[in-house]
Amino acid sequence: MPSVAIIGTRGYPSYYSGFETAVRKLAPYLANSGWDVTVYGRRGSTRVDDPGRDPLVVTKVTRGLETKSASTLSYGLTSTLDATMSRPDIALVMNVANGYYLPLLRARGIPTLVNVDGLEWERAKWGTFAKRIFRTGAACTAKFANGLVFDAHAIEDYWGSTFGASGFFIPYGGDIPSSLAVPDGLTHRGYVLMVARFVPENSIAEFFGAVPTIAARHPVVLVGSSGYGGEWEDAARNLAADNPTVSWMGHVSNDPLLLALWQHAGVYFHGHSVGGTNPSLVQAMAAGAPILARDTVYNREVLGSSGNFVAADSQEIATSVLQLMHDEAGLERSASSNVERAGRQYSWKQVCQDYEAALFATIRGSA
Repeated sequence: MPSVAIIGTRGYPSYYSGFETAVRKLAPYLANSGWDVTVYGRRGSTRVDDPGRDPLVVTKVTRGLETKSASTLSYGLTSTLDATMSRPDIALVMNVANGYYLPLLRARGIPTLVNVDGLEWERAKWGTFAKRIFRTGAACTAKFANGLVFDAHAIEDYWGSTFGASGFFIPYGGDIPSSLAVPDGLTHRGYVLMVARFVPENSIAEFFGAVPTIAARHPVVLVGSSGYGGEWEDAARNLAADNPTVSWMGHVSNDPLLLALWQHAGVYFHGHSVGGTNPSLVQAMAAGAPILARDTVYNREVLGSSGNFVAADSQEIATSVLQLMHDEAGLERSASSNVERAGRQYSWKQVCQDYEAALFATIRGSA
């Protein structure tokens, strides 16, 4: 029975971000395929009573510093040190910030497959020092990892031209849900939705600037938070207080509710600008949301030629949203097209199969 340690997420099962969603799908898939799976995580970040938790997946909690700047590095170190003692057949490492610790695993004869995520050093939420940490971690990852996973072809191209590195293209997946009830207080295709972490590169300022104009015609539902409080959570709270048709739900970890919000939205605005294949975008497609996305190479790769795109400008966002909301038949066509594309190119079954193949290939390549 092959063994794998998954390092670099908040644990299993967790609902924090795309990495955690991928682990919720991948860990039980591998365990039920005969792998001995251990997922490292953080205290208080997982649901031990989650009814969907697979008992075959072993979880380990290590110590770390719970701060915005130090959590990833500190938990990555303690998880890596523990893995060097248990010596799995391979480590699946998420996030290039853990690239600094790859030599520790290599010294113990443990091959590593690293999901490089997006280009963290380009994210506006990080200061100069943190960006340097991520960029240097990426260089270490390119040098010491046995295998790399890219979730978008654009990210793969970047790593090829910048680091001379190649690897496996494996995007995120999405679940195509059955028909769900319209969330309370809303109507099918009658509201505008945004789901995002409140960080600048997700076009929060630009969308919030468009909200009053949109809300004068249609209800607006905001889902997300910064995770640390601050100005954008204050802004969301003020928008909801000042506009009776605006609601802010904060972070939603209830998957059925989130899927229903996407499934019945008139327009889902996706403002993410940095990174590769975004998990929320893929899941919104699979749920059948008509989507207006910020115009980036990553979002165009996911949505394809039939996608709707807009510049990061409040006035343009408001105008585009209102135009799309006016075309009811067009919204249904967009929804159907997105579901079809998600099922064809972004299924979790295929994603998990590709990860397992990459793990086996990395083990063989390092033998």
